[in-house]
This record gives sequence, C-alpha cells and structure tokens, in this order.
Amino acid sequence: MAMSQSGHRMTSGMNRHGANGADHDEVILPGLRGKNATPEESAELAIMFRSFATITREVENLPNGIRTVTRSSDPEVMNVLVSHAVGMIDRVGQLDDPEIMIQSPTLDIFFLRGESIASDIEVTDDGLIVLQTSSEPEVVAALQKHVAEVSDMSDRGMAAVHDMMMANGETH
Repeated sequence: MAMSQSGHRMTSGMNRHGANGADHDEVILPGLRGKNATPEESAELAIMFRSFATITREVENLPNGIRTVTRSSDPEVMNVLVSHAVGMIDRVGQLDDPEIMIQSPTLDIFFLRGESIASDIEVTDDGLIVLQTSSEPEVVAALQKHVAEVSDMSDRGMAAVHDMMMANGETH
C-alpha cells in the first residue's frame, strides 16, 4: 500500500482524516471540486494527485516571474498536466476563479490581477515549459510562492495540501 511522507495511506477507502476522521477522503478527493470548476477540471486534479509520484518539476525563479519545466513518466498524466496548465492559465487571463475547495489562498491575486501576468506555454520533448512574468512585485511574489506550492504537491501529493491548509488555519 502506498504511503505519503506524512504516513497517510494513499490507496485505502478508509483514508479519512480531519475532525473526527471524517473530513478528508483521499480516495474520493471531494476537496478537488469547486463552486466554479467543471467536473473535468476536478477529474484532472484527481489524476494529478493520485499520480503525483510520476511528476517531476524544475523551477527557476526569475526577477520578474517564474519558469517551470514539468514532466510525467506517464503519458496520460502528462496530457492531463498540459490540459490543466492551459486551462488554469486561461482562467487566470479571464479572471475566472474555479474556487476549488482546497485551493491555495496564493491564487487569489491571480484571479484579481490576472491581466498583469504574461504567460507562455510550450510543450516539448523536454516537458511542459511555462514562463510567467509580471511587472507587479506582489504578483511576482505570488507566482514564486505558487510554483513552490505546486512543486511541494508534486513531491508529496495531498500531504502537501493538508499541511498548507493546517498552516492557513483551515480544519476542513
């Protein structure tokens, strides 16, 4: 049975925890739903979280943004990564917050000031390359914080989300 670094079982239907052990379910992943997210977007998130061990990332913080290269050893997961990145960057450009239940507060600024972010996405043999820049220091700081959060999720899966939620004082 797969274990996260925090010791949570990742494949058992009994893997519920939170208040009285009933709030989080790492099999059904209800926190991946959103007030404004499509079922397809939530399904993509579930695939990425369930397959996080296949994902690797390289991150470069730039003076005005970030550059990432993301890969998956699983072609299906790689396709999902591309679809998710394109979809979310498009949502940011439209200021269209999906309001995913487990969404990091770091994303709030993106959906308020997305017009200040220039994004370039390229899929190559080397992986999914994303370059995002801004002339606004607060947005640059948020971009850099968000890529660190995503890298943590690609390293540790839902354990990273749980830790982030606890650090933000969330208990659901």
